[in-house]
Amino acid sequence: MAEGYNLQRGMNFRVKGKDTVILMSVRRGAPYADRTEEDGQILIYEGHDVPRNINESTKAVNQPQFTPNGKLTQNGKFHKAAMDYRNGEPPELVKVYEKIKDGIWVYNGIFELIDAWQEKSGKRKVFKFKLRITDIALREREIMQQGVNDLDHNRMIPTSVKLEVWKRDKGKCVTCGSTDNLHFDHILPFSKGGTSLKTENIQLLCARHNLQKRDKIQ
Repeated sequence: MAEGYNLQRGMNFRVKGKDTVILMSVRRGAPYADRTEEDGQILIYEGHDVPRNINESTKAVNQPQFTPNGKLTQNGKFHKAAMDYRNGEPPELVKVYEKIKDGIWVYNGIFELIDAWQEKSGKRKVFKFKLRITDIALREREIMQQGVNDLDHNRMIPTSVKLEVWKRDKGKCVTCGSTDNLHFDHILPFSKGGTSLKTENIQLLCARHNLQKRDKIQ
């Protein structure tokens, strides 16, 4: 709903000429080895395998940079953007969504794609992409039917903290009990020294109450 199209794949480079979006997960058993570093400010994202309908053993072959007809795959497009950055071009801005539980996705913010490489994983090669979180907003736009503007998220909260807060707050806004468009809110704002690493400083708020709060200390 937020992006305006169905996200069927994990890597989406400028879909329909719009934003670049990736879906990630650091859960046990996740299909790709994504990880975070530096308290969530750096994301190391693993590239994606060949489509299942091409090869049944997708984890046994190298992750592709090109399609059979020579066009860039999503891996290839991301890799090219990272190389362009290393050659002096502005970084590609990437919106990141994370799966923390079945059916539950959270928005982790906007990251800059700053590097890419291939490395050995068992007997095959996989792509790795390095992204750095940024305070830059892609643009202001309305993403919900009720017309509430999206909120900028400037620091990523660890998955373990999100899961504990979700359980504690029962998946509802702590102010009104809404279950729609929830945000993980810093009780003491990050800009005023609040931590992203402790559940005591994180709560669930709906978009309306998060917008009303902004950087106010309540």
